[in-house]
Amino acid sequence: MPLKDKIHEFREDLVARGNAFVQFLVDVVYDRRRNGRAAEVTATILSVLSHFFHGIVRVRWYLYENRILRNTPLGCLVVVVGNLTVGGTGKTPVVEKFARTLRDRGRKVAILSRGYKSKRESLPRKLWRKFTHGEQLPPKIVSDGETVFLDSEVAGDEPYMLARNLPGVVVLCDKNRVKAGSFAIREFGCDTLILDDGFQYLPLKGRLNLLLVDKTNPFGNQHLLPRGILREPIQHLSRASYILLTKSDGKRDENLLELIREHNSNAEIIECAHKPQYLQALGSDEQLPLEALKGASIAAFSGIATPETFEAMLRRHGAEIRYNKRFLDHHRFSTHEIDEIFQDVAALEAVSMIITTEKDAVRLAEDLNPPVPIYFMRLEIDILSGQEDFEAAVGRICFPRQGLSEDGMSPKHS
Repeated sequence: MPLKDKIHEFREDLVARGNAFVQFLVDVVYDRRRNGRAAEVTATILSVLSHFFHGIVRVRWYLYENRILRNTPLGCLVVVVGNLTVGGTGKTPVVEKFARTLRDRGRKVAILSRGYKSKRESLPRKLWRKFTHGEQLPPKIVSDGETVFLDSEVAGDEPYMLARNLPGVVVLCDKNRVKAGSFAIREFGCDTLILDDGFQYLPLKGRLNLLLVDKTNPFGNQHLLPRGILREPIQHLSRASYILLTKSDGKRDENLLELIREHNSNAEIIECAHKPQYLQALGSDEQLPLEALKGASIAAFSGIATPETFEAMLRRHGAEIRYNKRFLDHHRFSTHEIDEIFQDVAALEAVSMIITTEKDAVRLAEDLNPPVPIYFMRLEIDILSGQEDFEAAVGRICFPRQGLSEDGMSPKHS
């Protein structure tokens, strides 16, 4: 075997081993793997680390709560959308629905994202932006409301999806959301800022905190990272203005409601579901109704935090999943991995289509040559209960109480 091929094979093997180890850790964190010496030892180590993380979270919160570290008001409406846990609450469709509603009611909206898992800019591009904008680099402009400038690799999956689905809404990426918000106000005249995944971003205070809770797995095993999926203690439910129970089946969960009310007796609770709309062909305008899944033998793959939810949706609409491949959340598919999927599917009989998620589809090249058509499932938020509360939330943002500034903190001046 030529040396070049050996190096390539070694690299692929190393990546596969690394992914397998990370998947093992994820399975332990989600309690998918509990038995075995390796899982038990790993869980113990992660539990010790969780205590250190808990301490860091408490100290950070204390510093902001006691104004030792200060947040920065920007003089406009700031809406925070986030969660207490990592991944899997279905946050992007909620941000999209909220931004679209505000835009349709006349607000000039900017979505501020940190651009999780986005590719670092090249040195020439950074130097060019520094040359054209001065000392402080501006945020990445994913969309100015008219044109989408960056792809998912540079912007990140969620910012690119939002930019593509929300004409008229500005989408910016920067770890410093204060800087990004100031830029949105100054350069685009925005009067409403939505902090995507911003519940833990304390330097910029929101007037409304919308907290998402995945009804199918609200708080995991109730441990903080890295033993569990909590970013901060459950007690911090108290910081939410509105609590959205996502992935709801419409049935009342008294235990969950009691736990929420124990820590937050005032927040309105809105139940919503991620409702599939249609199947969208990759790289074309072709759409199929969801009825096309009924009785169909399909292949599926995904790289999301909770693939079980996606797979359950396919089965609920009558699909028979003959082939299924799971990757880590936000996984960047290599050409080799996609080719391997296509080869596996081609070897199966009677598979009529390949289905993936919209978030995964933005990471795929549009010039693929699959053995059968490939589609992604388009989801939108459907309010099951609390529609009046959702409309009231939008109303509070569009029409703030008289005598308060738009950041909800200080009196207006004439």
